[in-house]
Amino acid sequence: MSTATDTRRLLAPIDGWLDELRRGRRLSPRTVDAYGRDLADYAAFATRHRLSDWEEATLTFVDGYFASLERRGLSSSTVARRRSTLRGFHGFLARVGHKSDDPVALLPAPRRERRLPHALALGDIEAMIHHPQGESALALRDRAMLELAYASGLRVSELIGLQRGNVDLAGRALTVTGKGDKQRVTPFGRTAAAALKAWLERGRPQLAPHARHDAVFVNARGGMLTRMGWWKILRGHARGAGISARVHPHVLRHSFATHLLEGGADLRIVQELLGHASVTTTAIYTHLDRGYLREVHRQFHPRA
Repeated sequence: MSTATDTRRLLAPIDGWLDELRRGRRLSPRTVDAYGRDLADYAAFATRHRLSDWEEATLTFVDGYFASLERRGLSSSTVARRRSTLRGFHGFLARVGHKSDDPVALLPAPRRERRLPHALALGDIEAMIHHPQGESALALRDRAMLELAYASGLRVSELIGLQRGNVDLAGRALTVTGKGDKQRVTPFGRTAAAALKAWLERGRPQLAPHARHDAVFVNARGGMLTRMGWWKILRGHARGAGISARVHPHVLRHSFATHLLEGGADLRIVQELLGHASVTTTAIYTHLDRGYLREVHRQFHPRA
């Protein structure tokens, strides 16, 4: 059979599936064109590997196609989209009788890329913490929140949900309920304690004199703070401090962990402070500074 005939046999089912998407599912022309480009690339790969019919597309063949995408340096998002396209196409082939199985369904699940946590430099942290000036109730609140978030590494939900009964100012410790309703005791330092004391004694009574809730931090009307409310506070002080780096709600938690590890803290201790169930979750912070791992190896390995 000629190569041209093989190519037509490969392209005909593609046209059929795209037509089904266009007419039956009424997908937008742009979406159908994107599927078409993905499958044109797939068909070209099949032609180079002398496939004459999609029935010959085995698990090994499909796996080889995805390996070729990685060698070409395609982004993970592009590869994920190609996988989705091929899943739909091979499902169509099985449904209309062009193929008896779906090799894409047999592929192992793709490895999820883990984004490295973004941490701010210590100078940026200090500039942001010092940005709220004055003795107004909101300035006292913002200083206390910034100090405590960086001093204790709390999750956003833990920070805005913190109750006054769970604050031990004298012992400089918080009792926090984290993921899975697991409780842990988290320490904080003297500067955070001073800022928190000033807020609770002089700031909070101004904003929430008759509050029916016991949350440590409140909004300008005395109600419960939301995640978005904290993000606006954080973003406002980051901009005011001239920080150009991207700032998000968890940035102080990530900075807390990163700076501890860079200072030589034990990974297991940081795990406990963060409330991670597994040390492998905490270990991602070590990727921010390979020097930390080398230094630990040099200090503690007997033949380093």
